[in-house]
Amino acid sequence: TTANFEAGTRRPHRMKFHYGFNKHALGSDDVAFLRQHASYLRNHPAISVRIHGHSDNFGSEDYNRFLSRLRANAVARFLMQEGVAESRIFMSHWGSARPLATPEDRAANRRVELEYLTMDV
Repeated sequence: TTANFEAGTRRPHRMKFHYGFNKHALGSDDVAFLRQHASYLRNHPAISVRIHGHSDNFGSEDYNRFLSRLRANAVARFLMQEGVAESRIFMSHWGSARPLATPEDRAANRRVELEYLTMDV
């Protein structure tokens, strides 16, 4: 239920956020879901998050890595603004090296993915 998400008790189900061509700004729908992730992380201090930035294969790989870094950084900044400690946020920037779909399906490959990490031994 929405109340559970607002209270940060359940992990939000949406873990992927897609971007338009050559874009790295968060959309309003993304912001709403990322607020749920921030709430969950604030309420579960033993959990950290890795943000995986991705791009499509259009253009040079150097630029694609740069763009994937901008995308991951936008998500990290938002989570920090929402009260998640920087020390709990890790980032990976993959450029076009890890496509979600075929390389020709560029829209599906322009994304950020969140991965929750626990410090269990």
